Amino acid sequence: MSALRIAVAGASGRMGRMLIEAVRGADDMVLAGALDIAASPAIGQDAAAFLGATSGVKITADLREGLAHAQVLIDFTRPEGTMAHLAACRELGVKAVIGTTGLSDEQKAQIATFAASNAIVLAPNMSVGVNVVLKVLEVAAKALKEGYDIEIIEAHHRHKVDAPSGTALKMGEVVAAAVGRDLKDCAVYAREGITGERDPSSIGFATVRGGDIVGDHTVLFAGTGERVEIRHQATSRANFAQGSLRAARFLAGRATGLYGMDAVLGLN
Repeated sequence: MSALRIAVAGASGRMGRMLIEAVRGADDMVLAGALDIAASPAIGQDAAAFLGATSGVKITADLREGLAHAQVLIDFTRPEGTMAHLAACRELGVKAVIGTTGLSDEQKAQIATFAASNAIVLAPNMSVGVNVVLKVLEVAAKALKEGYDIEIIEAHHRHKVDAPSGTALKMGEVVAAAVGRDLKDCAVYAREGITGERDPSSIGFATVRGGDIVGDHTVLFAGTGERVEIRHQATSRANFAQGSLRAARFLAGRATGLYGMDAVLGLN
């Protein structure tokens, strides 16, 4: 079987470099493209130069050039860039693994439209562990839906631009659905001043930004006389990269459709 040809968006960023290293370390994949913004100082450099290696793939801002030889794009960039990348993927017949967070409802709807032409995996977190936690949360929330207040606490590095994290929001959506609520109606994202007593039907969010925290998420079910905490800590971006490669392999056998990591991992 020939190697799966992968392009990486945001190639000079922290996650992009982790993805390039992971692809180069996979026996069944080859790096076929590397994209970055035109202002990046890495434009024109070999995509593996940061590893002291040569891949033969130059980092480019030209979408057609960067996707020309790819079968799957892996994208952990920002919403505006991701939408432009997906439009090019649809035109060129390239499948996509999207880990970008901060997408609007309108952008998610557009991605669903793209998926009618190209197979796409869209997930706010590609970590295998996080996606197992999402299934655990579904079970826990159903059992703890009465008499327990639900709070979601997340922490990330100082460079993260969206809050709450996409993973925290996904956790909230899973919990809300499990207890028969709509997150849009019950989420509380900020508290300050005299807030009054806590609404027992609300789901609260707290955000921490600082240092080089890769990603911590805790869902707290606080009852009378006890509390249950379900927690995931990421200590390296390597787990996101490896989950992304699993998603790319999953797409190799699919022509169209929009999938989540639950489908990739067989959790649905």
